[in-house]
Amino acid sequence: MISFVRGTLSRIEENTVEIDTGSIGYEIMMPLSAIEKLPGMHEEVQIFTHFNVREDEMSLFGFLSREDLALFKQIITISGIGPKGALGILSVLSAADLRFAILAGDAKSISKAPGIGAKTAQRLIMELKDKVSLEDGLNDLVPDVDIDTEPGDMSARSEAVMALTALGYSSQEALKALKQVDTKDRSTEDILRDALKYMGGF
Repeated sequence: MISFVRGTLSRIEENTVEIDTGSIGYEIMMPLSAIEKLPGMHEEVQIFTHFNVREDEMSLFGFLSREDLALFKQIITISGIGPKGALGILSVLSAADLRFAILAGDAKSISKAPGIGAKTAQRLIMELKDKVSLEDGLNDLVPDVDIDTEPGDMSARSEAVMALTALGYSSQEALKALKQVDTKDRSTEDILRDALKYMGGF
């Protein structure tokens, strides 16, 4: 019903922002990870929204990209996770970090969200692991990935991240290490070796 709101940022309060469109002020609930990326007060913003209607409440949930909004909509299809639960997950983990946590089977990181237990986190992983893309997360988080990246380069990065999580590192730790090493035109083994050196693995 309301696909996005564009206007000036007029108020931030906990996990809620107010967007002034000139004649209407929209109150939008957003994850903390997204609020942290907003520009300064009274700057123009565009928020992609999900309009949620219940018998006793109507709410707008907002995100900085259509991809993040799509991930939110996938999360709320999981039994036991409503919009506010999904918002809590995306406050603890950014959308990109959540994609990696799902693909790495990192239920521990997901269950840090308020109201999300280990079983619910495992259910989320099981139901969404075939619906999220590791490459999307790498494009978001690895600085040297661009539209000209060769498929083999992306595959090597992906395999290195998965190898690090298999070794027991969290998805966030793996991504942080990957940001610190040169990955262009290098094999998975070379990327992994340098990442482990950075993380103190050797």
